[in-house]
Amino acid sequence: MALDLNALATFALVAEGRNFRAAADRLGVSRSAVSQTIRRLENEIGIALVHRTTRSVGLTEAGERLYADVAQSLADIRAATAATHHLGSGPRGQLRLAVSSIAEGFLSGPLLAGFAEACPDVQLDVLVTDDEIDIVAHGYDAGVRLGEVIQQDMIAIPVSDDQRQITVCASSYLAGRDAPSHPNELPLHCCIGWRPAPQAAPYRWEFSEAGRDFAVDVKPGFTTNDMALMIRMAVAGRGITIGMEESFRPFIEQGQLVRVLEPYCPFFPGFFLYYPNRSNMAPKLRALIDYVSSNRKRLV
Repeated sequence: MALDLNALATFALVAEGRNFRAAADRLGVSRSAVSQTIRRLENEIGIALVHRTTRSVGLTEAGERLYADVAQSLADIRAATAATHHLGSGPRGQLRLAVSSIAEGFLSGPLLAGFAEACPDVQLDVLVTDDEIDIVAHGYDAGVRLGEVIQQDMIAIPVSDDQRQITVCASSYLAGRDAPSHPNELPLHCCIGWRPAPQAAPYRWEFSEAGRDFAVDVKPGFTTNDMALMIRMAVAGRGITIGMEESFRPFIEQGQLVRVLEPYCPFFPGFFLYYPNRSNMAPKLRALIDYVSSNRKRLV
């Protein structure tokens, strides 16, 4: 038997005050509407719950038992609703984010630390992952990824300028050998590649020439799923590697790495903060969106 929870809530108000008029005033409806709701509930249950006279309202034995059984549960529901409304009154609660490991600007300390300081009642829970997870199915409020891999049914706002992947190596690697003049020469070189998972094939290196995109299967002699290790191996002179330009920038500026094949490394849309299209957005997520939008210069 499916009962109307609103009818139970109305019955509880009548039972609390033993008064139809008081219940009607609290609900903002007419006394007649309350009476009809109680009558409908009694018909659904199949037994009288309320004694009605012109002077007073009382509960039958069944009404007393029902009220005793549901009063605490209804109070818990009201408390839960009030707590949820409290979460909607300002940015607070846990904000879960799934962020690509190569979103260097977004993951920078100043940006996230600044948001945490601006919204001290929000607890950030950031999963750094390159897995293509469904943020809705896994309970995340939002994610940050390259725009080209975000589902079309998501809302996305930019959190970086256009990006590009570049190829780099240490000067020591080029000592005694010529740098490649075209990506097709990469299979002749020692390469450091990225493999997302043990069972996955190494990533194919992507380039562009005269407006045409193409990929090169470099058959790397060293593969890993860790960009930091790729960089360390490149700095150590193990070979040529590929990755996001901003990941390599500090090492290029320090002279530890040099660019190769740069004319074949095009720009493409960068990173986006994305989230489901919801009509009633949680204030904690709205606060993050507003903060990122107003502090985007920290991300680029």
